Amino acid sequence: MRGRSLPLSRPRRIICDLMHFSAGVPTVPVQRRMALAPVVAARAESADRPPWTAVFTKAFALVAAEFPDLRRAYCKFPWPHLYEYPASVAQITIEREYAGEQAVFGVKVKDPARLPVTEIGAQLREATTVPVESSKSFRRTLRIAGWPRPLRRLMWWVALNVGRQRANYFGTFGVSVYSALGAESLHPLSPLTCTLNYGPISADGGVDVRVVYDHRVMDGATVARALARLEEVLNGTIRDELASPPLSAGVWATRVGVADRSRVGERIPAAENRRAAAG
Repeated sequence: MRGRSLPLSRPRRIICDLMHFSAGVPTVPVQRRMALAPVVAARAESADRPPWTAVFTKAFALVAAEFPDLRRAYCKFPWPHLYEYPASVAQITIEREYAGEQAVFGVKVKDPARLPVTEIGAQLREATTVPVESSKSFRRTLRIAGWPRPLRRLMWWVALNVGRQRANYFGTFGVSVYSALGAESLHPLSPLTCTLNYGPISADGGVDVRVVYDHRVMDGATVARALARLEEVLNGTIRDELASPPLSAGVWATRVGVADRSRVGERIPAAENRRAAAG
C-alpha cells in the first residue's frame, strides 16, 4: 500500500532518544494496592486541592529521604558505579501542544520533600500553562532535539552517566501518570532509577501504585517496603499537611518535624540544621 514518509519532528526525536537509553536499563515494576481514603478526604476539603501528581511527588520524596537506594543512580563513567544524591529531584512528565502536535516534556522539581504540596502544584500548573517557548527548560529540550543524532546521543550518554550532572538534567526519580484520562501504564520505560506511576483513584480511596525500578541499583524487596512506607506517609504526613493552613516551605519543614515523629519527620529538621550551620 502506498503511503507517505514523514520526518521525525522534534517531539518524536525526544521520545526516540528517551527510548534508546531506556532500552538498556533492566527495569522491573513493583505494585501495591493502597487504601488512601484519609488523604483523599483531606484533599477534598482542602481549599487549594493540589493535583494528585504533586501529592504523590512530595510523598515519594519524603520516602526517598529514608531509603538511600531511591536516591542512587547507576553510572558508567569513568567506570560502573552507584552515585548517591543528598536529596531528591523529581522529573514529572507533562504533555503540551507544540507545533501542532502533542509533545512530552519533563518538569524538574528540586528537593520536593522540603516544599509544600501547594507549591509543587503551582510549579506544575505554571509548566502546563505558560507558552512552551517561554520555558527555558522546554526550549533547551527542543534545541537539543534539533541536533544531529550522534551529537544528541553523546549528550544524553554523558548526562546520564556522569553522576554529578545526571540529576541536573534528568532528576533522581520520575513521575509519569495519565490516570486523569482513566488509564494507567503497567510498565513505563525510563532510564531513571525509579519511576512512580499510579492508576485512577476509586471513590473509596483505593488505587494501584507502582514503582518501576532499575534492578542494578536495588532489589524488589526494598521497593516493596518503600511502597508500604509511601502509603503511610500519604495517609499521615501528607494528610496532615493538606488539612493544615498553607505554610511556606521553611515553616512547613519545621512543622513536619514537630507533628510527625516518624523517621521522615525527624530527618527534615536535621537537614535544615545542617544547612543553617553551613550558611
